[in-house]
Amino acid sequence: MLFDTHTHLNAKEFEEDLDEVLSRASDAGVSYMMVIGFDQETNRRAIEIASKYPNIYASVGFHPTIAHEVNDEDFVLLEQQLKHSQVVAVGECGLDLHWHKDTLDQQIEVFNHQIALSKKYDKPLVIHMRDVTEKMYETLKPYQQLSGIMHAFPSSPEMAERFIELGLHISLGGPVTFKNAKTPKEVAQKVDVSKLLIETDSPFLSPHPFRGKRNEPAKVRLVAEEIAKLKEMSLEELATTTTRNALTLFRIKE
Repeated sequence: MLFDTHTHLNAKEFEEDLDEVLSRASDAGVSYMMVIGFDQETNRRAIEIASKYPNIYASVGFHPTIAHEVNDEDFVLLEQQLKHSQVVAVGECGLDLHWHKDTLDQQIEVFNHQIALSKKYDKPLVIHMRDVTEKMYETLKPYQQLSGIMHAFPSSPEMAERFIELGLHISLGGPVTFKNAKTPKEVAQKVDVSKLLIETDSPFLSPHPFRGKRNEPAKVRLVAEEIAKLKEMSLEELATTTTRNALTLFRIKE
């Protein structure tokens, strides 16, 4: 029983064969999936998919790379979507200085608004962080009792522990399987399994030996196998624990 906590089944890459993708996921033991939105269109599509298929849920939000385009009307619609029964999280939201180095102030403003919505609707955050670890920590630190996920965690075990202290979970995906990925492997080894989640970020970040090809939820099993090996535990135990972590975080009943 596996839970892919971050997949973009709402992406154009899955328009032609979504049913086949979901069938392969089921065959691989993936019982639950979280479809992540990041703008108006992908938020709408995430809800559409989550409403159609069993054990698929949606998260809706605004990605930091579009923060400079988000307006008040967008947030009105987002609040409406957060009331949908299949929407169990807020995001993908956060900060990113890889693609947009000149919009940080707008990113922080839009991110803070989504943190407020997370608290208002009591739904965890799905947090994107790229090339901005210290600023992310500074932004989150003033908040009390945060709930959410550091998605595709890109930093050190020491920073992972600091984010965990704020109330957040650490999610790992395909990069943990890369042969030269020293830091993600260290994070997998050192973070307590009670605070770990697994994901694909499909169609991106496909795990070894499929690196560079389209990723899909079935391949979250490869992520789980690698983390289980690194933590010297069985795949079944790792899968059961990380799935339970996700179900509890998202308040999903089995």
